[in-house]
Amino acid sequence: MNGSQLTIYANQSHRIGHLSVVDWLLDQAKRSEVTGATVIEASAGIGSHGKYHAARFFELADQPVGVTVVADDALIDQLFARLRESGECLFYTRVPLEYGELGDA
Repeated sequence: MNGSQLTIYANQSHRIGHLSVVDWLLDQAKRSEVTGATVIEASAGIGSHGKYHAARFFELADQPVGVTVVADDALIDQLFARLRESGECLFYTRVPLEYGELGDA
């Protein structure tokens, strides 16, 4: 199958309303009928403004996180429109790709 991979990068401390950015993004993906998403927590990263972010022993709020969804372009477009309409400042990457499953389900 062909579609896109959309990854949104943020910090654990980023909140949207009463939700963490991760929970909010997963909710937006579900509302857009995207059936799968992966959350990846990183130990460190440099943000889009050049600031160093890292998970510290006592403080995980600055820990970088990425939420990745892979789906056909129509669903990614629907999710992307929903994210854009929110007005939230989010850094993202979107790349076209081929995807599928191997082996028995």
